[in-house]
Amino acid sequence: MSAFFATPCVYSTRADLRSGGYTDSSIARLCRDGEVVRVRRGRYVDASLPAEIVDAARLGGRLDCTSLLRLLGVFVPDDGRLHIQIERGSSRLPHRGTNVHAHWRTTATASSDLIVDPIEALAQACRCLAPRAAVATLDSAWHLGVVDEAGINEVFARLPGRFRTLRRLLDPRSESGPETLVRLMLRAMGVRVDVQAWIPGVGRVDLLVDGWLIIECDSRAFHSDWTQHRNDRRRDSASAARGYVTLRPIAEDIFGNPADVRAAIAGLLSAGPPRRRRANSSRTGRTAALRPATA
Repeated sequence: MSAFFATPCVYSTRADLRSGGYTDSSIARLCRDGEVVRVRRGRYVDASLPAEIVDAARLGGRLDCTSLLRLLGVFVPDDGRLHIQIERGSSRLPHRGTNVHAHWRTTATASSDLIVDPIEALAQACRCLAPRAAVATLDSAWHLGVVDEAGINEVFARLPGRFRTLRRLLDPRSESGPETLVRLMLRAMGVRVDVQAWIPGVGRVDLLVDGWLIIECDSRAFHSDWTQHRNDRRRDSASAARGYVTLRPIAEDIFGNPADVRAAIAGLLSAGPPRRRRANSSRTGRTAALRPATA
């Protein structure tokens, strides 16, 4: 869980602060010193909370959906907007810009809480995201332990029936959003995929396709220094020595150019595993040797 959960994600009223021994002058001093933020009339929050939570409180809502999940470390596509939950019937709220996506719904969350429950956030994210992105987000939350299998089932219990087809696509072994997206791509291509497969002498690989094609889904977060690149190349050499082929699509292309990634995979699969290619080359060479020369 993220560190901000060590600080209660609730707002305090002036009466709450007074009951804690603060006077009006000391409350004003805390605000001036930047220890407390007055988010709305009569509502105060700890200044150490993440800016997203403070901004949601200023708008009269709670941090929700993909914005909350991102703070928890869960993979979510970034749409550049702040997602907040607002109670139906709320009035006299501040103006919200186009960078804010308000989700108007009731909640079981306590009225003073500044964030919704992660299960509620995941259910809302499923409504906001494209189906494949929703699967990647659910995979990530499950893999990280933000929710367990019971929590996943609760997410789907809160969603309309049309979302249930996504449940059978989940796999908490996937360690990143890009990995889930490539796994779904491979599933649509009708090939056999082993997730987080162990290869002796190589180690664990993201995806092993049809027993011979390794796909490692690289991202800047985990492949930004030379040490990691060097380790990756040594692993690729070790797998090549054992007859495997490795493809490393980058996250940027998985998100922005999936057709190119699919084409690269399809090209390798159509050529077949290395041993079959060698056998075909040998047969072609023998046939050429027996072919009579032409003038």
